[in-house]
Amino acid sequence: MMNIKDKYFKKKSILIIIFFAFALGSVALSLYTGSVKVSPGNIIKVMTGEASKLDYQIIWNIRLPRTIVAFLVGMSLAVSGAILQGIMRNPLASPNIIGVSSGAGFAGILLLIIFPAFSDLLIPFAFLGAMATTVVIYLIAWRGGADPHRLILTGVGVSAFLGAGIQSMMIFFPDRVHSVIGFMVGGLAARSWDHAFVLAPYAFAGTLLAFLSSGRLNILMMGDETARSLGLNVELTRVIFIAISSVLAAASVSIVGLLGFAGLIVPHLARIFVGPDHRYLFPVSALLGSGLIVTCDTLARMILDPVELPVGVIMAALGGPFFLYLLRRKSASSM
Repeated sequence: MMNIKDKYFKKKSILIIIFFAFALGSVALSLYTGSVKVSPGNIIKVMTGEASKLDYQIIWNIRLPRTIVAFLVGMSLAVSGAILQGIMRNPLASPNIIGVSSGAGFAGILLLIIFPAFSDLLIPFAFLGAMATTVVIYLIAWRGGADPHRLILTGVGVSAFLGAGIQSMMIFFPDRVHSVIGFMVGGLAARSWDHAFVLAPYAFAGTLLAFLSSGRLNILMMGDETARSLGLNVELTRVIFIAISSVLAAASVSIVGLLGFAGLIVPHLARIFVGPDHRYLFPVSALLGSGLIVTCDTLARMILDPVELPVGVIMAALGGPFFLYLLRRKSASSM
């Protein structure tokens, strides 16, 4: 007979397979759907190099790189959010709430508004802004250790400060605001193979490191004292996880802009399905995040076709109510 441990592993494995199918299905739908429909057979021909020039142009040069970028961004933001919620032991933690996304946004908008001649450096500049903000938040929150609650509050404060800076730049340079709207909302329009190649190393390396370190995060979630008693270097482990989370979030934001709520919604949904064990939470979050962003981008392209909505609008419409639900649920549970 199958013991409890084997049943647990089988159940979680089936769920991972289901979410893997969802992620693949969202990719297939994204490639098929658009102003010009391309049949599944022609999509396969594109992959084998036997399609017409028009189908090849639509699938290989437009839809496929955009879909891959959406897939990688969803995976990165979801895993980043799952890491932050784990080390903070708070389901409301996410890259945009603790300030990482705000750092990338401030740096990106600073470049686009103040130094538009250097707009080609947007991706590395936004990446450096996110990483610098992470370091500042950690240093401010440090008092013989980085308490998770202090990190969250510090991140919120720094995020508000950077938000004020963004608003000030938009007020003083109103003639240049149009150039930053897409970055502020978050979108995948015109994303190409170049963007996919830039993002892929960070997305795969960060996600792999998270998967390999999932056991340490499970120990850290038991509490600092318990983790120390089990031989875990708590502060070093927390720093490493924050670095991994920041790299994932920074790389994503530098490519697609301030795409909010993905890092908040997805880990929480994944936790409902597989529980808090990060050995399963990370892969399910990665697959669910990828599928969700790709699906939302497909909806953004089709809802008002031929007009395209930024995917950030769809995510905000989903994430806003969900965030309020989390706040209400957390408040009710604390009463």
